[in-house]
Amino acid sequence: MTNRDIDEVMRLLGIHFGSVKTPVVDLIQAQTQEPFKVLVATILSARTKDETTSKVVDELFQVVHKADDLDLLSAEELDRIIYPVGFHNTKTKHLKQLPKVLREEFGGVVPSEIDELLKLPGVGRKTANLVRAVAFSLPAICVDVHVHRICNRWGYIKTKDPFETEMALREILPAKHWLKINSYVVAFGQNLCKPRKPMCEICPIYDYCKRVGV
Repeated sequence: MTNRDIDEVMRLLGIHFGSVKTPVVDLIQAQTQEPFKVLVATILSARTKDETTSKVVDELFQVVHKADDLDLLSAEELDRIIYPVGFHNTKTKHLKQLPKVLREEFGGVVPSEIDELLKLPGVGRKTANLVRAVAFSLPAICVDVHVHRICNRWGYIKTKDPFETEMALREILPAKHWLKINSYVVAFGQNLCKPRKPMCEICPIYDYCKRVGV
């Protein structure tokens, strides 16, 4: 796959995206338009299936509407709610720290800049980029395991880890695709381009893929 192909690839992935279940973080943004809830959903979604994250945030957002509401829950109460997600103990700790950091560092407002988002507990580059892109519609490239794996499988890039992938995509991916690449590729990876036994026979971009490693 070359950069000459990417416009058509993204167009076809957009059609596929519209036909499948929306990733949970995009859904939270569409439903709430609230950066705080996008941030929390993104933190909870790490290493957790979307179905599980969706159920957890549905329950959590019944009682938590803004950052200060997290102070009203004990760690035990919060952990009970988010227990189904992966690494719930660590995420409970981070969410309990979040209101204080937001107040002291950012006046209680979720920041939109990557370097500032990285100061928040539980936020790494993937989460920071996703929050910036989804919650604020600002240029960012969120690279998770799907984006790293699939962009390398396509032969579009050749990188060793997600950080290298983010840097490589920043160099070659047209800026108009930055906001959509994570959503489109995650949906594609979850439904068709799976790590094992990718469904190449029904893949909409089969003709563009070098099928590296397949």
